Amino acid sequence: MSAGADHNDESAPEAIVERVTMAPSGEQFEVCLGEQRATIVEVGGGVRRYSAGERDVLDPYPPQAICDGAHGTPLIPWPNRLGDGLYSFDGVEHQLALSEPARHNASHGLLRWRAWRVLEHQAERVTMGIRLHPTPGYPFALDVEIEYSLSDDGLAVCTSATNIGERSCPYGAGQHPYLSAGPGLLDECELQLRAGSYITVDEERRLPTGRAPVAGSAADFSDARPIAASSLDLAFADLQRDENGLAWVLLTGPDGCCVEMWVDEHHPFLQLYTGDTLAVERRRRGLAAEPMTCAPNAFQSGEGLMRLEPGQSLASRWGVRLRPARSDA
Repeated sequence: MSAGADHNDESAPEAIVERVTMAPSGEQFEVCLGEQRATIVEVGGGVRRYSAGERDVLDPYPPQAICDGAHGTPLIPWPNRLGDGLYSFDGVEHQLALSEPARHNASHGLLRWRAWRVLEHQAERVTMGIRLHPTPGYPFALDVEIEYSLSDDGLAVCTSATNIGERSCPYGAGQHPYLSAGPGLLDECELQLRAGSYITVDEERRLPTGRAPVAGSAADFSDARPIAASSLDLAFADLQRDENGLAWVLLTGPDGCCVEMWVDEHHPFLQLYTGDTLAVERRRRGLAAEPMTCAPNAFQSGEGLMRLEPGQSLASRWGVRLRPARSDA
């Protein structure tokens, strides 16, 4: 046996391979306050779960699963659909990849599957951040931060984006939480959303075709009523707001608990989706209530689209809480 072989045999330690199991959504960051628990994830920077006691407030997805239906995910730098992934900004045409190829659309922005980093993490609060570098179809640069914080008033989410480039850029934002139906399905829930109009869409591609009044339509939930068999995938506009400028969605489950979601004035549009196209076992277990700073297809229509100048920022906020069932005691 050669000296080299003797040396390797005597001094090389036996290789030890440790198998590390990583959730598909990456590292998990938990925040807690009393009975409230929220889990924020590395992949996509979204909220995987939010509960109060034993009751889910937001419909979760399992830690061992890939995020389905954009559950809890931030939608940046545009929410919803963009037809053909094509738009013009300052006279220059841009082509984005088609992330919804069956409908020939670019959908839900560019940050859903990217790794976010933790900027700050305390017991009841975590801030996630990411830098969006110029990319084909979106040759602009953004720094994005999202703070998730718990208080006695529930979970509050603040999204802040700053144009760190040298030229103006188009910007829109949204998020895709699913309000939990509790122990049952949406069919057994009551919904209330006060809005003046909704955006009509074509059935094939779900792109905007105009607006219609909510009053008297099948989409009229101005007064709380059962969802029953209603199938929703619509963006609502002209949202009715309270004295603080907040618009509300209320979802009351079969257990009598009510999930209350608010959106600030930077969100003039709210998409509701009953999850009918999810996997059968996941279908209609939560109501996607998606706050949006701009309308669907806004990169083409300009409706609600924000123009961020170099160094300019926009902060938008929404939140959600659980109102327990009333006791007869």
